Amino acid sequence: MSNTDKIIRLKTVLARTGLSRSTMYRKIAEGTFPTQVKISVHGAGWRESAVNRWIDDPMSYQNESAAQ
Repeated sequence: MSNTDKIIRLKTVLARTGLSRSTMYRKIAEGTFPTQVKISVHGAGWRESAVNRWIDDPMSYQNESAAQ
């Protein structure tokens, strides 16, 4: 993660992508959307750079961990 990369929360991710919550979590399970990053015991967010990569090319996005 670069020094300028931010962690963004669920509402921001949904607003930027236009996805519904259920569609986003389905895509995470399929490996076609970035996975969450745990930021506290009960909190999670997404790396802004990963979400931006998905926004740039959603059809060919492949999660790095799912590709292995």
